[in-house]
Amino acid sequence: MGLGALLAAAIVPARAADGGAAARAPVILVLGDSLSAEYGLPRGAGWVALLEKKLAAEKTGATVVNASISGDTTSGGRARLPALLARHKPSHVILELGSNDALRGLPLEMTQANLLAMTQAAQALQAKVTLVGMQVPPNYGARYAGQFAALFEQVARQTGAARVPFLLKGVADAPDAATQRFQADGLHPDAQAQPAMLENVWPVLKAQL
Repeated sequence: MGLGALLAAAIVPARAADGGAAARAPVILVLGDSLSAEYGLPRGAGWVALLEKKLAAEKTGATVVNASISGDTTSGGRARLPALLARHKPSHVILELGSNDALRGLPLEMTQANLLAMTQAAQALQAKVTLVGMQVPPNYGARYAGQFAALFEQVARQTGAARVPFLLKGVADAPDAATQRFQADGLHPDAQAQPAMLENVWPVLKAQL
C-alpha cells in the first residue's frame, strides 16, 4: 500500500468518528403545556430550564428545545409536532400534555389517541420518547382520576416509551401543597417546586441518554 493510501485510510475513519460524535449529540424536544412553559415564573426558573442547566453541568452536549405552550392540549401538540420533528430532528422527545384535556373535560379516548399518535410519530423518526404522566384532583371522581392516570401507562406499554409516573410527585401530594408550592391560582407550581419536578423526570430521561 502506497503512502497516499495509508494516509487516506487513517484520515477517513477519523472524519467518520468526528461526524458520528456530532450526530450523537442529543437534541431533546419538550412538548408541553404551562407546566413546562414557565407560566408565572421568572425566566430560567422552570423545570425545563433547570434540565438544560443540569445537562450542561454533566457535559452531555445535549441541546434542549422547549416547544411548550401554556394552555396547550394533546390535540394542539399533535398538530404542532410534525413541523417540530422536521425542524429540530430530536433524538429524544418529552411529551408533557394532557392536563388541559382533563380541565376541559375532553374525552379520555381522544387524549389517549393523541398521545399514541405523537409517540409513534416521534418513534418513526428514531426518537426516544418519554411520556410525562399527570393526575387530576380528587374532585374529578375516583373513576375518572384512575382512568386518566392509567392512559399514560397504557400508551407507554403499547409503544415501549419511557414514562414518568407523575410530574408533580412531591409537589401536588405534599403535606403543605394547599398553602405552599403553588402560585396564587392554585394550579401552577411555584419556582420552589420546579427542582422536585425535574427530579421526577431526570432519572427516566437519564436512562435514555
